Amino acid sequence: MPTFLSDEWFTTSNAVLAQASKQGTESQVQSAHVVLELDDGPNDKPHAMTFEIKDGLASVASGDHFMADTIIRLSFADAQALVEGTLTSADVLREGRIKVRGDVHAIVSLASWLAALREITTS
Repeated sequence: MPTFLSDEWFTTSNAVLAQASKQGTESQVQSAHVVLELDDGPNDKPHAMTFEIKDGLASVASGDHFMADTIIRLSFADAQALVEGTLTSADVLREGRIKVRGDVHAIVSLASWLAALREITTS
């Protein structure tokens, strides 16, 4: 199991997202850049990552994107728990543990892609 936000994690995540695309993971939006800001992350890890959804495919990269449609700010621990599946998008929204700027509809699409990423930590 790769360490969250390591180079290996990004490589494995993109492989899983590509496979999920082939298996028909649904997206509510055709194109979006969703940035997750993690201000309290460890110094040796990125403090942001960008999910790009384009033509029904998703990928994730380290860092932010200047053309972000949605910016989500949450704690490093919550981001890790979302990816691991020990916390749901509904939980962080309901409990006010997340701040969102921009297109809220992109979050719905991101949730389905996060579900695909749970394979990394549960397999």
